[in-house]
Amino acid sequence: MFAVVRTGGKQYKVAQDDVLSIEKVAGDVGAELKLGEVLVIGGETVKTGAPLVEGASVMAEILRQGKGEKVIAFKKKRRKNTHRKRGHRQSFTEIKITAITA
Repeated sequence: MFAVVRTGGKQYKVAQDDVLSIEKVAGDVGAELKLGEVLVIGGETVKTGAPLVEGASVMAEILRQGKGEKVIAFKKKRRKNTHRKRGHRQSFTEIKITAITA
């Protein structure tokens, strides 16, 4: 059984015991997380929502909170002796899917 969930403006296809990294959500390590925006539930029969599947949810466990690799944004204007260097580290939450309920 699989499900397509929407969180953090992105969509993820998940199955039970999958580990994935999503946009940061509030919660402590080891806490349960309920993902309520389920778009599709699949298995022997596929159930699609318009836009969400009624009564469906995905339960997950928070494994860790962290920051990703640093991304450097370097801008330069040639012949003007001007440049700007900025760095950014995106926060993420690593979760493990524990249950999919229809």
